[in-house]
Amino acid sequence: MVRRHELSDDEWDVLSGLLPRTGTGRPRRDDRVVLNGIVWKLRTGSAWRDVPERYGSWRTLYTRFRRWALDGTFTRMLEAVQAQKDAVGDVDWLVSVDSTITRAHQHAAGARKKGQVPAETAHAHALGRSRGGLTTKVHLACDGRGRPLGFVVTGGNINDCTQLEQVLARIRVRRPGPGRPRTRPGHLLGDKGYSSRGIRNYLRKRGIAHTIPERSDQQANRRLRGSGGGTPPAFDKERYKQRNVVKRCFNALKQYRAIATRYDKTRESCEAALTIASLLMWI
Repeated sequence: MVRRHELSDDEWDVLSGLLPRTGTGRPRRDDRVVLNGIVWKLRTGSAWRDVPERYGSWRTLYTRFRRWALDGTFTRMLEAVQAQKDAVGDVDWLVSVDSTITRAHQHAAGARKKGQVPAETAHAHALGRSRGGLTTKVHLACDGRGRPLGFVVTGGNINDCTQLEQVLARIRVRRPGPGRPRTRPGHLLGDKGYSSRGIRNYLRKRGIAHTIPERSDQQANRRLRGSGGGTPPAFDKERYKQRNVVKRCFNALKQYRAIATRYDKTRESCEAALTIASLLMWI
């Protein structure tokens, strides 16, 4: 019987072939049980120590989660599933980009007195102070069906436009057989936060068609310059309406309470939680 917040048989059939195998040493705890415990923890947002005993020792779950996060196992699993979907034409390359804020719990911030976190530690682990206190921002690109293609985590005080190139660099969908992975969207949708001359030039150099609305201050400055201000960038209102998929993608990710509120202290654990949630959205 599959319990609430556990992997279905179809999900396990896909994931079981992607997990690393060990041929030596003592037999380890069943991988499906461990993954179920990890997913349960992420969905509920509970502490590791509070994971139900039916999943085994919480130390085993945490150790396996950290090991697979640090050695790139979760990332490789996500890339493999994306490659399988792309091989059968199940990736919509109308890509949307956006960001969302997640509040950092005091446990994620180290529970220091008065919430003070050293600047270098906060930057290293993607924590930033904004209006809501210590926060983390997830910069994400999703396909036309609202499934994550790549993401970057930063402090919550980092502007969206500064991370676009890094987010697009995370899109690497392997092709069947030899050849380089696909990294270029067919068309890119972004909101006014990505409206800058530098971004538009970058996208043109890479040959990426895009639909990004122009900010009102940029429109006013262009009109003030008259003929020297150039022509306004092309904008397709109907195509831009499809950007709502990235909002739905964030809504789906935040069904995992460990993503809606950040509890993990380290960047690696935060990224691993996002990777697991993204992986299950692709299956």
